[in-house]
Amino acid sequence: LADQAKLRALAALFLQRKQFHGAHGLVVTDAMAVQIAAQACLPLLHWGTPREALTWYDDFVGIVVHPGEAVARRESVDEAGVVHYYDEVLLGEAMEGGPVMLSWQAVDDSRHSAAEGTSVVIHEFAHKIDMRNGAADGCPPLPPGFMGSASTRAARALWHAAWEPAYEQFREQVIIAERFGGAAPWLDSYGATAPPEFFAVACEAYFVNRAQFAQEFPTLAPQLAAFFEPGRKA
Repeated sequence: LADQAKLRALAALFLQRKQFHGAHGLVVTDAMAVQIAAQACLPLLHWGTPREALTWYDDFVGIVVHPGEAVARRESVDEAGVVHYYDEVLLGEAMEGGPVMLSWQAVDDSRHSAAEGTSVVIHEFAHKIDMRNGAADGCPPLPPGFMGSASTRAARALWHAAWEPAYEQFREQVIIAERFGGAAPWLDSYGATAPPEFFAVACEAYFVNRAQFAQEFPTLAPQLAAFFEPGRKA
């Protein structure tokens, strides 16, 4: 009950500070905004007062909500220097120093996907947390004394010592599943595309289905507990 009251207070302040914009004619209702706010604030629950906690999200104001999938025009340069243009289908996107984009269809569908451990809102706001110390790299700013570490450098070393092998093992599992017919992983395979995506999908799973996540990733659950819930055990 205490956590529910804190989450309501966080979400209320979040709603005061952020501006929702519907794309393609979508009208963002109060109920839709509240649903997004509650999920966005869940990772902040144990980080002090609502005002203190919401400083993690103070680099942006806008939240753009699309009715369904969004299509972004991308470009890449290959080794020969040739520029390639392509379209990428998105369910959400967090821009460094900019707004968050969400697909309402994906947000609404996540209410029924706890078993899969998915939440597009938590995913995108985990990226925002990761970006608090620069471009997303899969390691958010760690607090002083994180898991008994003596310095910021030691804290990051501790983090990477757990996350790098877990990512490589997960990436291998996804490759075996996709190319050779192996068992599909429980965690969203999108996490195998890059360390920042692995962190984001891990955060989704941690908050949506913590018991399963701890079973699948016993070395990462204590780190996320220490980060998101200082003072509590994993």
